[in-house]
Amino acid sequence: MSKTTAPSSTSAPASVRPSPRAQVDEEQGGARSLQPLLLIGLLLPTVAAIGYPLRHRILAAAASALLAGSPPAEEEPAVPFTYRPAIDPFTLPLLCLTGEGAAASARVMALAALEEYRDSALVVIPRPDATMLFGLAEDDLLDDSTDGLFIPGNLDAALAYMETELAMRREATAPHARRLLLVADCEKEADRISQLLARHPGDVSAVLLGDWPGERVTVDDDGRIDAPSSVVGALPERLPAMSRTEARDRLYAVVRNDTPKKRRRGSRTPKRA
Repeated sequence: MSKTTAPSSTSAPASVRPSPRAQVDEEQGGARSLQPLLLIGLLLPTVAAIGYPLRHRILAAAASALLAGSPPAEEEPAVPFTYRPAIDPFTLPLLCLTGEGAAASARVMALAALEEYRDSALVVIPRPDATMLFGLAEDDLLDDSTDGLFIPGNLDAALAYMETELAMRREATAPHARRLLLVADCEKEADRISQLLARHPGDVSAVLLGDWPGERVTVDDDGRIDAPSSVVGALPERLPAMSRTEARDRLYAVVRNDTPKKRRRGSRTPKRA
């Protein structure tokens, strides 16, 4: 009769298969250990997106603080562009202007004599030329008088006045007489004007417009000149210009400022009967 052999105490123990419940718990534990890693992976792009503009804001604030601490750069003051060079209407005894800018420059020269040489010059402008240059009507400035401005009816009357005045001055040898400046269209009186200037050098000057037979200075609409070599050095490269409206306002201002003084000097208190 055979005997059953007892298992040896030294043999390997039989493997114990885990229960289904333990397997489920193990799988759930592994999934839970992966959840923080997945969450961190999802949050990293969001944090980076939020931090990018925040970083730029921080850098901008730091740059502003550094700039605020530094002294501000000095800015050059803006200089308005105006072209109104000083002009002396008595620089040349005779100046004939032609071109698109001739009338505008003649206005400036007439006003320069009235404003800058108020007590030493007499500007003579015939009425047609005063109308053309300053827009004066036929009856403008008839009742207002000034020592620096004379507006006769036409060029013939202007030349007759100047001829008589200069002849009287030569006979009287007046030392402090006003210099005369004729501003007019020369019309057909070129010879008469030339003779007047030749007989009285230094006492009379002329700024002429029109068809002067001698040398003329061409002025374009920007004031640039094309002048003969004999007069280039006496004039700037550009002559100043002025609109008729502005010139009329300044002419009225000169007359208004001068008329009260003349009236005060000539006022007399009437005697009682």
